[in-house]
Amino acid sequence: MSEFKLVATARDNFGKGAARKLRAAGQTPAVVYGHGTDPVHVSVETHPLSLIVRHANALIELDVAGKPQLVLVKDVQKDPVRQIIEHVDLLVVKKGETVDVEVPIHVVGESFSGTNALQELNTLHLSVPATSIPEAVEVSVEGLEEGAQVLAGAIELPAGSTLLGDAEQLVVHVVTPRGAASDDEGAAEEEAAE
Repeated sequence: MSEFKLVATARDNFGKGAARKLRAAGQTPAVVYGHGTDPVHVSVETHPLSLIVRHANALIELDVAGKPQLVLVKDVQKDPVRQIIEHVDLLVVKKGETVDVEVPIHVVGESFSGTNALQELNTLHLSVPATSIPEAVEVSVEGLEEGAQVLAGAIELPAGSTLLGDAEQLVVHVVTPRGAASDDEGAAEEEAAE
């Protein structure tokens, strides 16, 4: 997983007015917490932050007053209308520790001809090493026939990862579209009538 770099400036002004002034100046208020330390209120540049939060489970090397810290984007609060980032929570992580994250699932491959692979679950809840959080987990449906199912427990996880969710949860199942079977029967009935 790629590590992003971001510079943070400590802030001591709080409240809506101070936050508005920060956002008007191209900064986003954030709080850094974790590992039993007191929360540190900072501001970061909005543009690089908005690019970073597009990545699931982004790991950031945050420079706070010259001290680098590894942090994980834990929560992003956005304006519901304008989609502007209003505030970010950053969780301090240490190399070697594991963190609980939601990792996106990507379905790859083509199921058997005439069938569709329906994805029922979009993310997996995993415990993974903080410094090697996967961008996504791939599930192959290559050649699977109608009725085939892929359960969460059957997915091959990256090294060091542990599934925290239900192993019996349905991730993908393969079906034949409704119209496909009835179209074939209709064609056979028309041939018999002629």
